[in-house]
Parts: sequence; structure tokens; C-alpha cells
Amino acid sequence: MVDALLQAAPWWAWAGFHGFVFLMLALDLGVFNRRVHAPTVREAGIWSGVWICLALLFNGLIFQAGGAQKGMEWFTGYVLEKSLSVDNLFVFVLVFQGFQVDLRHQHRVLFWGVLGALIMRAVMILAGTALLNRFEWMMYVFGGFLIYTGVKMLLVEEQESDPTQNALVRTFRRFVPFAEDGGHERFWIRREGRRLATPMLLVLITIEVTDLVFAVDSIPAVLAVTRDPFVVYTSNIFAIMGLRSLYFLLAKMMDRFHRLKIGLAVVLAFVGIKMCLAKWLKTGLGISEHTLIWTSLVFIAAVLAGSIVASLAWPAEHDGAE
Repeated sequence: MVDALLQAAPWWAWAGFHGFVFLMLALDLGVFNRRVHAPTVREAGIWSGVWICLALLFNGLIFQAGGAQKGMEWFTGYVLEKSLSVDNLFVFVLVFQGFQVDLRHQHRVLFWGVLGALIMRAVMILAGTALLNRFEWMMYVFGGFLIYTGVKMLLVEEQESDPTQNALVRTFRRFVPFAEDGGHERFWIRREGRRLATPMLLVLITIEVTDLVFAVDSIPAVLAVTRDPFVVYTSNIFAIMGLRSLYFLLAKMMDRFHRLKIGLAVVLAFVGIKMCLAKWLKTGLGISEHTLIWTSLVFIAAVLAGSIVASLAWPAEHDGAE
């Protein structure tokens, strides 16, 4: 497994990337957000722009070091992961509302959520690339799963459930000493010599599990673009790192993008179909990998832009009633 990682990128590239990520996280929590506060729309907008610029700069390094093919793979993977991650935001809103987490504490939860996502996604990406490289037929399994997920998302209307009453929360409260009134400032408190978990820890675990569920969809989707673990991992992490500021930028406007889920469903199904047909398209029709990536990028961008425009042009009925 280590050999596969070093074939994708030298050790100093892996070390440098993680050093940069942890430095930015340290600056985020230790310098720029030492004071617990609710990020303003302006602050969230600035940080969203910063992360997008950093991602594009890193993409430029990939273009320079790996060539146009790798550069396009990275950019397509980043756009795809960023788009699919937006679906996470809808769930985050429900979780924070369900647990009544004040806006000023939400940033800290999402910060620690990113650290957990780094570990979970690294494991899933390594496992996914290893499976695809060892068993070629797994490409059809991943592709079929993406098609199924896209069709299900398109046809089955999900019911909003109370995140405070799901099986995970009930199990946690049953087996972990828990202080219902522990607040959202710390993960653990001590009372009468006992260490008790707080609602803050329960919210963090719920967020982590939510990200894990979404990663099951998004990582195979990016693996349909490239099997390079460095490209998949770094594009994933850059998309996640900018997710927190994007959340605070869009949290109050989520209802306006009610048709975005349709666009995401179409994208997932398209990527799954492409994954299943990729070998035939390249060998049977002679379509180059470069053309497939360009086609995917244009299609994904067009569908997502169309779903956003449609959401704004034809708002949901309850929006107009408010």
C-alpha cells in the first residue's frame, strides 16, 4: 500500500500536503477563530474565497508537476466532490437545528469534523484505489452503486427525520454516560467524580457519521475520474476544508436550492454510467481519457448550474408563502 502511495507522489509531496493542511487548521482554530463566535456572512465569504484560491493554486502545481491530464483530473475531482459535499450542508442544518446548537458553537464542531474526515476518507480512498487496481471488475460494482444511488435520490423523496432520535443517538445515550444539560462548549464535563459526555460530543459523532455516509457516494464518484490516490485524496480534502465556510455562507439560503438534489442525482447517475462504460468508450470507440474527463467536467458543471438556476427561477411553493 505504501508503494502505491509513493508511486502516485513522492513522500515529500504527501508530507508537505498534510503539513499545509494541519498548519491551516491550526491557524483557523488557534489564531483566526480563538474567540468563540458566529461567523458573519462576510467572514464566511472571505474564507470560502480563500479556500477556493488555495485549491486553484494547488491545482496549478498539479498541472505543472503532473501535466495537463493530471491537472484536469484533479480539477474535475475537486468540482465533483465540492458539488456532492453541498448535499452534506442540508443535513448539517438539520443536525444543528435538531440539537439546538447555537451558531457560534457550530464552527468548532465542523472544525473537529474535518479532522475526522481526513482520517476516514484517507482509509476509504486507499481501500477504493487498491480494490480497483487489484480487481478490475470492481469498477462495475462502484459504477452500478452510483447509478442506483442517483436513481434513488431522483425518484425517492426523503422524509426529514429528527436527528436527535435516530438509532445512533439512542445507542450513544444508552451506553455512554451522558449529561443532557452539558451544553455545547465542551465535549466532556466532570460531575461528582464522573466524566460525562455532552450534547456537543453527540453532535460531533452525528456529523462524522453523516460525512462517512456521504463519502460512500462521493469517493467512488471521484474514483470514476481517476485512480490516482494523491489526486483523489487531495482534491477531496480541499473540497472538505472549504465546506465549513461554505456552510456559514449558505446555511440561511439552503431552501432556495431545492432543485440542487435533482442535479446531484443526475451527476451521480452520469458518473456511474461513465464508470461502467469507460473501458468500452476508450477501446471500442477510441475516445481518449482526456476527452472523457473534459466531457465529464462540462456535463457536471452544466447540470449543477442548471439546477441552481432552476431553483432560483422556480422557487419552492413554501418560499413564496413566507
